[in-house]
Amino acid sequence: MMNRRFLFPVLCALCFGVSAWADGEPQVNLFVGTANDYGQMSPGATVPFGMVQVCPDSKPRQHPGYDFEVPTISGISVNRLSGVGGSGCGGNVSVLPLVSATAAAEGEVQIDKASEQAVPGYYAARLSNGVQVGLSATSRMAVERYVFPAGSRPTLLVNPRSSFERVHASDFRVLDERTAAGYVESRNTCGRGRYHLYYRIFSNRPFATEMQEDGKAALRFASSADNTVELRIVLSTGLEEQLTRVSEKMVWSQSFEQVRADAARQWTDVLSRASVTGGTADERTMFYTSLYRVMHSPFLVTDEVLTEYMGTDGKAHTALRPYYSSWSLWDTYRTKFPLIALLQPERSRDIMWSLAQLYITGKQDWSTPFECVPTVRTEHAIATLLDALRKGLISASDLRPSYAGMVAEALRLPLRSPDQCLEAASDFWALGQLAHELGHTADGQRFAARGEQLFDSIWPREFMRIDDSYTKMKGNGLYQGTRWQYRWGAPMYLDRMARLCGRSRLASQLETFFREQLYNQGNEPDIHVPFLFGRLGKPARTGIIVRELALDSTTHRYGGNDAYPTPFVGHAFRNASRGYCPEMDEDDGTMSAWFVFASLGLYPLVVGEPQYELFSPLFDSAELRLGDGGMTKTVIRTSGRRDAKQPLRRVTWNGRRLRDFRIQHSELVKGGELVFWY
Repeated sequence: MMNRRFLFPVLCALCFGVSAWADGEPQVNLFVGTANDYGQMSPGATVPFGMVQVCPDSKPRQHPGYDFEVPTISGISVNRLSGVGGSGCGGNVSVLPLVSATAAAEGEVQIDKASEQAVPGYYAARLSNGVQVGLSATSRMAVERYVFPAGSRPTLLVNPRSSFERVHASDFRVLDERTAAGYVESRNTCGRGRYHLYYRIFSNRPFATEMQEDGKAALRFASSADNTVELRIVLSTGLEEQLTRVSEKMVWSQSFEQVRADAARQWTDVLSRASVTGGTADERTMFYTSLYRVMHSPFLVTDEVLTEYMGTDGKAHTALRPYYSSWSLWDTYRTKFPLIALLQPERSRDIMWSLAQLYITGKQDWSTPFECVPTVRTEHAIATLLDALRKGLISASDLRPSYAGMVAEALRLPLRSPDQCLEAASDFWALGQLAHELGHTADGQRFAARGEQLFDSIWPREFMRIDDSYTKMKGNGLYQGTRWQYRWGAPMYLDRMARLCGRSRLASQLETFFREQLYNQGNEPDIHVPFLFGRLGKPARTGIIVRELALDSTTHRYGGNDAYPTPFVGHAFRNASRGYCPEMDEDDGTMSAWFVFASLGLYPLVVGEPQYELFSPLFDSAELRLGDGGMTKTVIRTSGRRDAKQPLRRVTWNGRRLRDFRIQHSELVKGGELVFWY
């Protein structure tokens, strides 16, 4: 465990009129999962769903730029995606504070790790050259404060070409003695597609500029009594002309302390939507930290002043409502977006509308050549939108203009490997369901039949008859898993699997899957599998297995891309900088949302079916603030549980027994009491 834990002070909740944690000690450890390849996350300063995440970049770096175990930094950049794996993306507009005449004379600049602090909306550290760094953010502005040693001449070395991926184009120019502007076009994660970013740098003090041979710009400031320099870096989503509307008055309308307090206020509201009691302090910290990680993206890229965004067609579009971008749906559609739908419905409506717009402006499975912010992938958007429609978060009229694009996407789904065929079967199932919802009955029947045909053509041949090859990672062309892990990959067809194998035999095989440690918590293809037991007549088994996976030290045979040479024995989730299994991609909130759902005793097994599987929650009780603005209260509690592995006997909702261990989303959001009886 780390030797220090940073608490999100309860003072924030009290001062700002929101007090939502029952135990009075809300805890968020921003350093969980930030070390080495154990989560690939960052402690950068940001606000909920903000496109700015300002943070030091380690040298050498990890995927999101920062590595807790590497004190040397290359600079402090304004954006990144947290926990996405691959090569990462972002890392733009890097600033390195210097007290020497040149970077060469400065030598390596390091973080004094003992001084490092991070809480939601704020990061601070002292550097080896004596500079004190304080960072905060608004949705589209990085706020950077540098306090230089007395008597030194402050210098900020700006790197216009800084990036975690390849830079295709960049520009930097000084507008006046307090303002500079620039542009960067950079590759997205894994080198797929590009994003286009314009920025404007505002300084609280005049500077002289010296351009370096390597294209960097040294901004030099005169010494002063307090030697403090503050930068405000405003970002625009691929449209430079928008920045001309941003005046100095707007940029400096709040002090650093006010920006920081406002960021804390925003996080207080988000984190107060769910609170838990019971468990250990570390377990509660993992819960709130996981909730925090879920609410980082997608990014809100428009506001009252900057109302346009660059679409995936390369054209400027005026947003008719708040527009969001930055997607990693291949994983996040399973857990993260259902959790946002549950806890942030007012924001989820705009997110889903934004996702639907991609089908109009030119959606591709991966990042396109015209993205307005760093992004990754958008597969399974159809299921995500179906889920939102059935939860009342988007209307049929909003989806009809996107329908033709969805059909075209489904007809070009790749079918080269068994896992692609299973995923395509799932997508056709979702499209068939959505077509029925939109009144396209014939299409609904056609796409449903296509999904069943794909499933029937691949599952009996590749996944039904278990042999020794089933434990091999990437066998027979599978992407990131074994046959054992992928055989459960289409839960909407579970009844079909049961007819082929026999329901009791399938349940027995599911028991074998976990008993033989064939499940992989380090990657996403099978993260829903613990929640299948209820539909196979063994609902009590889910809670026991989930508790072990979430809280206990267990044996892990597989990493993200291969079997471990020696199985890893340890926690998959831990309140530490090495917070996850080795190589485990947190994947932009996917694993964090899994932990939150596991904690609450709810899981959205089939995205597109607006209901939750019910199982033993990790904590004694939880309180959810649901509905717009969090105005509806739902209480989750246990009754009669004396032992962690005590079997669950029944579940009641407002006094009524739920015989199938499921609850509808529409019921849960009305408010009430969900009781787990032992």
